[in-house]
Amino acid sequence: MERKQLGGIGIMVPEIGTGVWRYSGGVEPLRRAIELGAFLIDTAEMYGTENVVGEAVKSIRERVFIATKVSGDHLRYDDVLRAAEASLHRLDTSYIDLYQIHWPNSYVPIQETMRAMEALVDRGLVRYIGVSNFSTSELRAAQAAMSKYPIVSDQVLYNLNRREIERDLLPYCLMSQVTIIAYTPLDDGRLAKRSQFPSSRGMQALEIVANQVQKALAQVHSIGVSHGQMSSLSLSPTTWGASSRIARHPAGAYLPPKSSFWMRPFIDKWYNSHRAL
Repeated sequence: MERKQLGGIGIMVPEIGTGVWRYSGGVEPLRRAIELGAFLIDTAEMYGTENVVGEAVKSIRERVFIATKVSGDHLRYDDVLRAAEASLHRLDTSYIDLYQIHWPNSYVPIQETMRAMEALVDRGLVRYIGVSNFSTSELRAAQAAMSKYPIVSDQVLYNLNRREIERDLLPYCLMSQVTIIAYTPLDDGRLAKRSQFPSSRGMQALEIVANQVQKALAQVHSIGVSHGQMSSLSLSPTTWGASSRIARHPAGAYLPPKSSFWMRPFIDKWYNSHRAL
């Protein structure tokens, strides 16, 4: 599996990771995903899946990149520290690779939260700091509150049906070397299968490409998302939920990965059709 740089810091992560929101598949699917190269596992304290992730990475911790999140309800300084300690205990690990703020909280000064996040890095409990569901203005404010370390990622909703971040967040993150991690890249499965109801023009275009290249809708969509200016996709082993990846194109076009250049004409045709919708 190809890898992409995380946040311009030189750390390489897989283009496809494993998301464990609403996950109940046990240890083996996670270990199989790691074997196949999807060694980035994304969880959160509120998911209730940190324990199974900890079980899955036992004896192979050094091969896995664990991303987890502190709840938006735990963003006071002491609450952040306590939440991180609790996640470390559930994950049965001595450090978290990527610790993310799950949701912004306007009732807590962002300076207080980011001071706690940096303290965790200072103590060696967290390697890198990220955010999730932050708008451009919220991300800017969080960056301004940092005194020592960069924010390396923003995990947000993004798929071919939900492209709002292309207006300003995606260009800003590219300019600032902040990795976008896309969750729900297959739109809760809607982009992975043909609908029984009349399709939108965008889905019709996607189905045309899938038919022309004889690939599943999910495969064509993954190529599209990975070619937008993204860093990684998070796919759940059981629900095909969300993952992450990064690519650049001056016009924001969806260019296929190196292994899929043969699909370029079809993707370009699809992109030009979809962009006008």
